[in-house]
Amino acid sequence: MTADTPPDDDQRRPAAASLEGRYPTDVLVSPDWVDARIDRFAAADPDLRLLEVDVNASFYGEGHAPGAVGVDWRTELRSATAHDILSPAEMTAFLESNGIDEETTVVIYGDNRNWFAAHLYWQLTYYGHPDVRIMDGGREYWTEHGYPTTTEPADPPAVTYGDAPEAPARPGVRATRTDVRAALDTDTEFVDVRLPEEFRGEITKPPGSNEGAMRGGHIPGATNVFWAENVRPDGLFKSRERLSDVYESRGIFPDDDVIVYCRIGERSSVTWFVLEELLGYERVRHYDGSWTEWGNMIGVPIDVGEPDDG
Repeated sequence: MTADTPPDDDQRRPAAASLEGRYPTDVLVSPDWVDARIDRFAAADPDLRLLEVDVNASFYGEGHAPGAVGVDWRTELRSATAHDILSPAEMTAFLESNGIDEETTVVIYGDNRNWFAAHLYWQLTYYGHPDVRIMDGGREYWTEHGYPTTTEPADPPAVTYGDAPEAPARPGVRATRTDVRAALDTDTEFVDVRLPEEFRGEITKPPGSNEGAMRGGHIPGATNVFWAENVRPDGLFKSRERLSDVYESRGIFPDDDVIVYCRIGERSSVTWFVLEELLGYERVRHYDGSWTEWGNMIGVPIDVGEPDDG
């Protein structure tokens, strides 16, 4: 079944009680939470804004939650002047053009189990937006379980962001290549969330992707924890107990210094969100330069194959 295939009767929406109470709603909300406020989202309530950001940006035009603003990550979440995330000024312009001020609760969802929804969440956290949340399950869960959709695009009125960010408010959630170099041969735990074949260096990018690296492999000392281990088969995040087991069984604990990465920073945003927000790890940095930066740099160490446990 594709994300836009109407569900059969026995695949429709589960009971609301099965979705609530799993995590605090100040970081993660259920589809039922969004559905209960859908009239406010559709009416462009200034206190609420729903954003859909998909790997495949064409999905938005095929149907989306009423009131959801479509965000194209290729043009709206990358700096226009550098190969980087949005600058403070660009982030302010993005927020203002989508009707978001410092008082707005922003809820984000997208396809591929919220890859780029988590990436935008991370950027907004980096710049200190006070209230941002992810919708559990993402686009696929919403469309496959009978929640309302529309093809009408949302275009909320522009606003002024009163206390516009002039610099990152939480720089500690980001790791640069300099930070990664400094963390080599220390107690820092590197979590590589890519496919095992990428981690071992057999391929330099996932099948169907265009942007890769000259060299394959992984950062020395990294542990491969595939991003999809964070979610259940239906796309909802696993329980706190199951997520804790995923990481602690790999030797990654809440008091560790952790750096997560993938290829271009979208898949690792999901893992950063899980460790930082759902499990409350004490220090988690997202290396958003990820493998397209590290695998293309001259003179940096790279390991291939499985880690040497000896």
